[in-house]
Amino acid sequence: MNSIKNLITDFTELAVGIIALGVVAGVVFGDVPFVGGILNNFIETVYAIGNSGAAAITLAIIVYVYSKNTN
Repeated sequence: MNSIKNLITDFTELAVGIIALGVVAGVVFGDVPFVGGILNNFIETVYAIGNSGAAAITLAIIVYVYSKNTN
């Protein structure tokens, strides 16, 4: 069970890193063919979260998770 949890954690960290790299590449280089519009999708997602009023809840969850991990 622990190995499955570690595998999921490693995969999630890898996916977040790839998404972050795609966002940075989109900001720095503009429309990069191999990232497939990650920046546009990210902006649309942030815009949708902001319009739905879930931004405060999302921020609270993120702060809670990070504060829990640092203690």
